[in-house]
Amino acid sequence: MSFDSLGLSAELLRAVGEQGYEEPTPIQRKAIPVILEGRDVMAGAQTGTGKTAGFTLPLLQRLSANPVGRGRRPVLRALVLTPTRELAAQVGGSVETYGRHLKLQSAVIFGGVKINPQIEKLRRGVDILVSTPGRLLDHVGQKTVDLSRIEILVLDEADRMLDMGFIHDIRKVLALLPANGARQNLLFSATFSDEIKRLADRLLNRPELIEVARRNTAAERIDQIVHPVDRHRKREMLSHLIGTRDWRQVLVFTRTKHGANRLTQQLERDGLSAAAIHGNKSQAARTRALAGFKRGDVRVLVATDIAARGLDIDQLPHVVNYELPNVPEDYVHRIGRTGRAGNEGQAISLVCVDEHKLLKDIERVLKRRVPSVILDGYEPDPGIRAEPIENGRGVKGRSRPGKQPGDRNRGSSSAGKSTNAPRETGADRSANKRTSPKPAPRHVRRKSIDSQAKPQHRHPRSARGRETPALLGDGFGDE
Repeated sequence: MSFDSLGLSAELLRAVGEQGYEEPTPIQRKAIPVILEGRDVMAGAQTGTGKTAGFTLPLLQRLSANPVGRGRRPVLRALVLTPTRELAAQVGGSVETYGRHLKLQSAVIFGGVKINPQIEKLRRGVDILVSTPGRLLDHVGQKTVDLSRIEILVLDEADRMLDMGFIHDIRKVLALLPANGARQNLLFSATFSDEIKRLADRLLNRPELIEVARRNTAAERIDQIVHPVDRHRKREMLSHLIGTRDWRQVLVFTRTKHGANRLTQQLERDGLSAAAIHGNKSQAARTRALAGFKRGDVRVLVATDIAARGLDIDQLPHVVNYELPNVPEDYVHRIGRTGRAGNEGQAISLVCVDEHKLLKDIERVLKRRVPSVILDGYEPDPGIRAEPIENGRGVKGRSRPGKQPGDRNRGSSSAGKSTNAPRETGADRSANKRTSPKPAPRHVRRKSIDSQAKPQHRHPRSARGRETPALLGDGFGDE
């Protein structure tokens, strides 16, 4: 089957051909005709299957086939919501690429950058807006965006948005849109949890269910392997693997931002060019790191789970789980960065005794064992006892002052600028400035600090033991 058979316009076929694509992927073959009919869609597809083009192409066609009128300023008619900045930028790039021969205007907005240029862009008028939820609500609050004429709504990586705590923001956005029957709704998700199904029941109108892969399964072309190793020898093993096997491009995952920074410094001391990408990094720093990695200037990119979705690195050969994720489904998205578009890839996990339960949870999701190979010279010490992973799956996390039941994805008040704090709107920040107590006198603070028997962690994690940078302006997600 070719793209010609999907009912796309000549302008879109031309743009597709200029990108070198000849045959649609399974998700594109199934989704594009249904979306062109104007039906709601609930689509499940793993990463790297071409789902972005699967909704971008028919969206562009439907808007261009029904223009709002000549000589008028563009009216916002299509909204795409994504959980992270990187994914928003990727989707926005696809809209520009495939819509280059159409008279449609688009914009991408997210937090972490100045809002004024975004305001100016929106004032000139756009047909299509790609945004993260928090920054969109910031614009709504400033009356710089009008959602009352949206014809097509897309929720991309819906499972991730809900997992990052965006459900309340999504509900606010839905309340600002035209009635459900007056718009087309497209929901794309890698998994169909109970939360996703509840959202779909509220959002979608007799949707067409499209699935092209089993739920929560890793790509079949990815070679997965586990290397057991003592926790204090992981860095040594990683450097050994990269050096002896001459890996030129490796994406490495850690659980924490601090761990990513520390590992990056250690790898650089080992003579390997490395960069970290996580929620505390500025937008400019993340862009530089990712660009250097794609060019080959950076050999090792160390990331937290925020990079597991939305990063599109062509023909990435190796993914390494330096630390297993606390949430087993995140393993699938991590390794999904390799083996994309039919290419082969390799996913290696360095597993210490602390992570045996996490590995079992992952294998339960995969419905199979991951082969384990002990490397010569790195045999694990059987005498080392497992240590708890704070807030890990099945591990009771530490209690924190001010932490209340139901405060999911909220950092403690003592976290300062921790990227685990929830996203604030501009109004929230102003209120906080007005109500925040004044700092205690210096001698009082000194006494308080000195009286503590143990240092306190300044970066609490969410209740599920993951970063929630998408809730922050200086994180990976939005504001």
